[in-house]
Amino acid sequence: VGFALSTHLPPRMIALFSFMNIMFLFVWAFQRSLCTKSDEVKLAEEASKRYGSPGPTIFSKVIDKSIPADIIYEDDKCLAFRDISPQAPVHFLVIPRVPIPRISAAKDDDAELLGHLLVVAKNVAKQESLSEGYRVVINDGKHGSQSVYHLHIHVLGGRQMEWPPG
Repeated sequence: VGFALSTHLPPRMIALFSFMNIMFLFVWAFQRSLCTKSDEVKLAEEASKRYGSPGPTIFSKVIDKSIPADIIYEDDKCLAFRDISPQAPVHFLVIPRVPIPRISAAKDDDAELLGHLLVVAKNVAKQESLSEGYRVVINDGKHGSQSVYHLHIHVLGGRQMEWPPG
């Protein structure tokens, strides 16, 4: 995207678009950092209203690198990056490059990719020294408090997890 912009727009416009993307990320991160449990429900409700809209998600912007992320693993099928609002000492996300909006929208043909996402989650957890254990979470839809409609796996560790989670 950046390359395509650079051939058609003056440098000041490219800088403006970059600034806007960074501001979008900071506003989103700030909003997430102030969340209570009821706020998470509100975010999920708002996200469910946008579900199916043609616009890019924050994760598609991470994939195309139009917004920054602390990427800790990347291959041709997926990437893993640190959560901007960590809920544990170690909290990262694993996302597919293809835009599957939610786990319940995955097709049977996606089985190999879904398995790959879990293998990557396991390998990155090992890389992050989570040998004492970790939690793997996929939120699905409004009632599952999904706040971004691009399939993502949360991996949380580095402390004792509580049950029930929420």
